[in-house]
Amino acid sequence: MSAEIIPMSEPFGGPGQRHEVEVLIRRVADTLHRLNEQIEAAVKAGATVELMRRSRIHNGTGQWGDQMVPIIRMAEHDDDKD
Repeated sequence: MSAEIIPMSEPFGGPGQRHEVEVLIRRVADTLHRLNEQIEAAVKAGATVELMRRSRIHNGTGQWGDQMVPIIRMAEHDDDKD
């Protein structure tokens, strides 16, 4: 079995793809775009943001997805030191 990587800028919906799957994938892409905007804002405000895989889910037929958790580190400021 081979996997195909489809850039989200291209239409999704190869042979046999259901409309519901396309909708769900678009939602993931939209949410990821908003997450990236929030990460950028947090970094500009002084945070370091790292995403780490928390777990991997499986559907029992070979497909899987990574679930993520953020690791946040704040920059130290001179006034934070004793």
